[in-house]
Amino acid sequence: MRFAGFWLIIVVVLSVLSLYVHRRASRLLGLRVRARRALACLLAAGIVAMTAARLGRGALPDGVLRGMGLGGSTLSLSVLISAVLLAVVDLGRLIARLVGAALERATSASRADGRAGRPAEAAPRPAETGAREDGGAAALPLPPPVELPTLARRAFLANGAAGSAFLIGGGSAVYGALLGRHDYRIEEVAVPIPGLPRSLDGFAIVQLSDIHLGLFVGEPEMRAAEDLVRKARGDLIVMTGDLVDFDPRYAEHLGRLTRRLGPLARHGVAAIPGNHDHFAGIGAALGALDSGGAQVLKNRGCVVGGAGGAFALLGVDDVWARGRVPGGGPNLGQALADVPRDLPRVLLCHNPVFFPEAAGDVALQLSGHTHGGQVNLVVRPADLLLPHGYVAGLYQRGSSHLYVNRGFGTAGPPARVGAPPEVSRIVLVAA
Repeated sequence: MRFAGFWLIIVVVLSVLSLYVHRRASRLLGLRVRARRALACLLAAGIVAMTAARLGRGALPDGVLRGMGLGGSTLSLSVLISAVLLAVVDLGRLIARLVGAALERATSASRADGRAGRPAEAAPRPAETGAREDGGAAALPLPPPVELPTLARRAFLANGAAGSAFLIGGGSAVYGALLGRHDYRIEEVAVPIPGLPRSLDGFAIVQLSDIHLGLFVGEPEMRAAEDLVRKARGDLIVMTGDLVDFDPRYAEHLGRLTRRLGPLARHGVAAIPGNHDHFAGIGAALGALDSGGAQVLKNRGCVVGGAGGAFALLGVDDVWARGRVPGGGPNLGQALADVPRDLPRVLLCHNPVFFPEAAGDVALQLSGHTHGGQVNLVVRPADLLLPHGYVAGLYQRGSSHLYVNRGFGTAGPPARVGAPPEVSRIVLVAA
């Protein structure tokens, strides 16, 4: 029910933006009635296709739903980006119009004041009226030079800016859906860990997060993840939540992926849930991880290493479950009770918003959830919208560090712009 309400809000917002884009495109291109109707049907079809792909699971084959979802989401994303850029253009036009009107009023007032302060002019002499004293015709003065109309210039620039908004919006959406979401990167970062034994200096943790196995992330993406993890050469693989998107049917994919990843690291795979794993059915997600051989750390801890050196690996439930699921939510104290107190601690927590609570008790927190903003065109709005500004990369609070993985899959529109999917290689350094 909560998801249906959330989706209804998305549909209403997209419908309003589509009306705005339809109006601006019709005006810019000078569309006639038939063309306007065709454009309206196309924009509506994008919303319908995207909605049907999300809500029509089981009614149609996955391949059909995937095609509908990809096409509808790409079109809707282009509407969203175009609408934002057009709003910037229209706001700029409004500001220019207001400034121009203010300057014109100031100029008119200045001229009026100047005329009021000058003495009355003498009557013009005959020569100034175009007649000579001897009765002959006098040469008329030349007319002032004609200036190009500024209104036409402004209209040309405004139309050019609006056209660019449409091109950028459509081009970015197509790029993000076809190329951007598969532009995988391996990001490596070294993090100092106070108290880490010298024998573990250089220990590499490979992090996968936000895979979102589902309609748009399947076998091809799983093979890509496996190849990247193999190239990263980690000692331990961790999966930090949102492993399944919405549909519990895809939990079996998670089990297969986990079994394939396990042999790639000598300490195997450890995993925690995210909010989407709760949406899909937490039992199915955790069961798939367990059957795939992963160590599930839902408010639990374990020791990584042996007599020659070790550290504590902790994992907590997602913050979304706090107050929503009986007994759910992160419980760091419960996880700490599973490990010796004198070991350095690395925490797995899906949402980076938990870092202020964990800082001071752990040396490093590994998170995901944000997707690095997922769609960032010129600016990254998530920097302003997300709590504490934890969006992507390495952060520090006191002696504790947080690393936020941009994620591997997508949520919402299956597209990425300015936030390439990643596999992280976290190298622990003795400090």
